[in-house]
Amino acid sequence: MKYKAYTLRNFESIPQIQQYLSEEERHAIRVVGEVLPFKVNNFVVDELINWDNFEKDPMFLLTFPQKEMLSEEDFEAVSNALLRGAPKQEIQEIVRQIRFKLNPHPAGQLNKNTPEWNGVKLTGIQHKYRETVLFFPSHGQTCHAYCTFCFRWPQFIGDKELKFAMQEVELLIDYLRAHPEVTDVLFTGGDPMVMNIKRLEHYIGALLDAKLPNLRSIRIGSKALTYWPYRFLTDVDADAVLALFERVVNSGVELAFMAHFNHYVEVAHPDVQKALKRIIATGAQVRTQAPVMRGINDDPAIWRDMWKEQVKIGCIPYYMFVARDTGAQDYFAVTLADALDIYRKAFQQVSGLARTVRGPSMSATPGKVQILDILELEGEKVFALRFLQSRVPEWSGKLFFAKYNPNAIWLDDLEPAFGKERFFYEEEAPLSIETV
Repeated sequence: MKYKAYTLRNFESIPQIQQYLSEEERHAIRVVGEVLPFKVNNFVVDELINWDNFEKDPMFLLTFPQKEMLSEEDFEAVSNALLRGAPKQEIQEIVRQIRFKLNPHPAGQLNKNTPEWNGVKLTGIQHKYRETVLFFPSHGQTCHAYCTFCFRWPQFIGDKELKFAMQEVELLIDYLRAHPEVTDVLFTGGDPMVMNIKRLEHYIGALLDAKLPNLRSIRIGSKALTYWPYRFLTDVDADAVLALFERVVNSGVELAFMAHFNHYVEVAHPDVQKALKRIIATGAQVRTQAPVMRGINDDPAIWRDMWKEQVKIGCIPYYMFVARDTGAQDYFAVTLADALDIYRKAFQQVSGLARTVRGPSMSATPGKVQILDILELEGEKVFALRFLQSRVPEWSGKLFFAKYNPNAIWLDDLEPAFGKERFFYEEEAPLSIETV
């Protein structure tokens, strides 16, 4: 299959759009697509979406902007500007103001995770957890298609002030040499797998050639498996990509492919399964993760089937996340109580091999917070929570409690239990990794 992308400029040339969507529905895509990035491809359109029921199809909702993803006021502001043919500059200013209301950099990504080193702010690196550094290669800051829930949507809108990216792999290597506590490097984006083999070898090969004694694992965060499996099957450099994966493994560095599966329909596709098997055959581990989202996968049966199928192929279920507090969060939001219920019911229906999955987890400012239980303690109904990861390593694994709030969808919606005024991490927290 030859790759073809659709954006706001040409999405109406998709035959299914012409056949199934009304003019009002197309207009809604145009409006929301001005604010949140929109890109889909022919594999998603032709292979993953059920167009006979597109209004409720999870893959359609996952890739095509919906009217309700903006507030009514913001939707009308953009819509009116488009309909009256407002100047481009005016539309851009309306859009810019809306974007900044959507919390473009949640969990302190911009001001707490980006290290300064030798007097230079490393805008293509995030260092939130002691052992792990995130690297944003400049050539990997797009995707084969965009998820409408994506918490990294500012990477795709062309605003340099909001974008993480770095071309100089040498700076990354120097930073790792100076920080021997770092054992893992996560290539992220965007999607690193949009890069051709020359670019991949430039970044990953340089890391291997540096022979860093502290480097134990290279991770690649990617949606390519389900948005373009031919990256590992028939693309012109597919075999070379897999050979690079083998090179990483043979060097003694673990390669973890962090695959994003949002629905069973993705992992069930035969070409996706072929691609998965080819990646696993290189010696790489494939770990799977996704947020739980209303209208997409807020059903225990979907997660149960995903985890079962993933284990059958050889993947390791890793995380069930809570949709982050950015972008179209309100559209996808599942309450923390419902997320816990979905996780438990799915967890109870799989074997031990799938119970490696952790969740539901919020990647919040102080760290990754897991919802463990809803309990009655000291006469109070509470959420039992713990840190899976934290900016302060000593907090990892630490248990704490919040008042039960049936409407809470994020950590910031919670209050401390048992009459306390603040959570312990609010009193003790250094908010960023110390770097020099």
